[in-house]
Amino acid sequence: MLRLVLTILWPSFLVAIIAEGCFFSLFEPRELFLLIGRPELPPLAVYTIGFFFFWLFCSLASTLTYYLVNLPNDGRPPL
Repeated sequence: MLRLVLTILWPSFLVAIIAEGCFFSLFEPRELFLLIGRPELPPLAVYTIGFFFFWLFCSLASTLTYYLVNLPNDGRPPL
């Protein structure tokens, strides 16, 4: 079970790092608040929330990939 969790979480963690770097190199946290009109949070809080959002999204994508790769064979030959 631990191996399954690490197989999903580790690659998604690495991709979330890259995604956050790309996203926040284009958008400043203060500029995002101007667009959504919410109360301002410190930039570090925005970076943290953004990282966990990207990590969650990438974890869901990794879980879906793992599920699709491990579907049982229904008797059809592979493509």
